[in-house]
Amino acid sequence: MTLIYLVAGEASGDVLGARLIEAMRRLRPDLEITGIGGARMAEQGVASLFPMQDLAVMGLAEILPRVLKLRARLSEAAADITARRPDLVITIDSPGFSLRLLREIAPLGIKRVHYVAPQVWAWRQSRVKHFPGLWDRLLCLLPFEPDFFAPYGLNPVFVGHPVLESGADRGNAVRFRDQFDLDGGAKPLILMPGSRRSETSRLMPVFRDTVARLVPTYPNLVPVLAAAPAIASELAVMAAHWPTRPIIVTDPATRYDAFAAAAAALAKSGTSTLELALAGVPMAVTYRVNPISALLARRLITVPHVAMVNLLAGHALVPELLQADCAPEPLAATIGSILTDPAVAAAQRAGFVAALARLAAPDAQPPSDAAAAAVLEVLR
Repeated sequence: MTLIYLVAGEASGDVLGARLIEAMRRLRPDLEITGIGGARMAEQGVASLFPMQDLAVMGLAEILPRVLKLRARLSEAAADITARRPDLVITIDSPGFSLRLLREIAPLGIKRVHYVAPQVWAWRQSRVKHFPGLWDRLLCLLPFEPDFFAPYGLNPVFVGHPVLESGADRGNAVRFRDQFDLDGGAKPLILMPGSRRSETSRLMPVFRDTVARLVPTYPNLVPVLAAAPAIASELAVMAAHWPTRPIIVTDPATRYDAFAAAAAALAKSGTSTLELALAGVPMAVTYRVNPISALLARRLITVPHVAMVNLLAGHALVPELLQADCAPEPLAATIGSILTDPAVAAAQRAGFVAALARLAAPDAQPPSDAAAAAVLEVLR
């Protein structure tokens, strides 16, 4: 039996991993799959070596206190791969952990695939010179990435972006309103503070105060907190004393129903912005990290936008409020403009269509099928 070892380090990677497993098994039902993942990969029968949440940390200042634990998990994963000797190792995103793991297991001679190209085209481009030899195939989600990586002999292939098969555009607004007893005048505001504790600890207080500023002007506003299942209980505790308690949704189906009913969204930068764009939800994007991490990032970032939907559009299609601007007053003003001016929302929705068209997989395949085919080609 062919054994594939799959490693995901955060919630978005867990979703990608689950879809990839499903697509690979359609082509090769004989595959045995093990590794590290979360709830979605567990649904596909993968018993994680250790809790995936141990790896979900971002930012230099946030990582430093956990260096010893991360190193221990790296050694544990490398030892497990050494013992099992799989036919192929697939790492998904989480470059801080994944690339170290790929380097650690390189002497074993096992075939390796990395899914989701490291975004070195966005910052610290010189890091690309360290990648040759880390993998046999690089699966890229963005159409411009192969042109960046190919000159370095990194075997990139564009497989399309999995957000296109997420179902984010197939939510049911009526079902959401019925489920939570909302009348037709209610204006759901989607709040997406991220899936990492290092993100939510900074953004949740800002979201609370932003909602507090909006509700007096928009009394029909209903905050809807989209929470990753692994930290939903923690976010519920944090939101328990909000002046307007949010509806908390965790499973994708309910989240997409909420998108269908939403008047606007406030989201941290990341894949969530593409889901919202696919659902046609006008939004503002925000983010805040430790000031030390922010100082380093300003020196190294080489792209004009942080929101992926803006990078695809080639201009500031949605507002980005970062660091000092990630504050209740500017966020409330920006969301207020979306709620009150139909032209603002309409302009965003029109731009979403053109931006997302660039993410389609070659030959109109579902992205997970294209990724599975590329993986199995490496096995052959």
